[in-house]
Amino acid sequence: MEYLHTAEHPATRTPARYYRMVSPDGEHVGNINLRLDNSEAITRYAGHIGYEVLPEHRGHRYAANAVRLMIPIAREHGIDPLWITCDPGNTASRRTLELAGAEYVETVSVLYNNAIFLAGHPRKCRYRLQTAQESNAHKVPSEQP
Repeated sequence: MEYLHTAEHPATRTPARYYRMVSPDGEHVGNINLRLDNSEAITRYAGHIGYEVLPEHRGHRYAANAVRLMIPIAREHGIDPLWITCDPGNTASRRTLELAGAEYVETVSVLYNNAIFLAGHPRKCRYRLQTAQESNAHKVPSEQP
């Protein structure tokens, strides 16, 4: 993973740290960001982490590994737990979060006036990932697809 910059996240208007996901041989495979805020809009709907893997690199667990690499960074910023959300029908993202060691907590309806709802996402699955070192020591995702 390669740090890019810290800037305001355009959708949530909160500070976020941006990273590039890279393969073991250094190829750019996707992006991930950590939103540095604990507001209800983040913890309930948007989530602390957003990620995307380029289509030609999907299926190699890059996102699950990148989410795990966010844990110490989140801890440094006082975020515990990490809340990560995805759309209920996004089975790939749900599997990614499970592989990263996150626990499914619930599916919520997004408030009708929230930017996420207005962007076409009326429901979100909420996953929790503890950032305390001891609680995640045994949950490292497999390197094998």
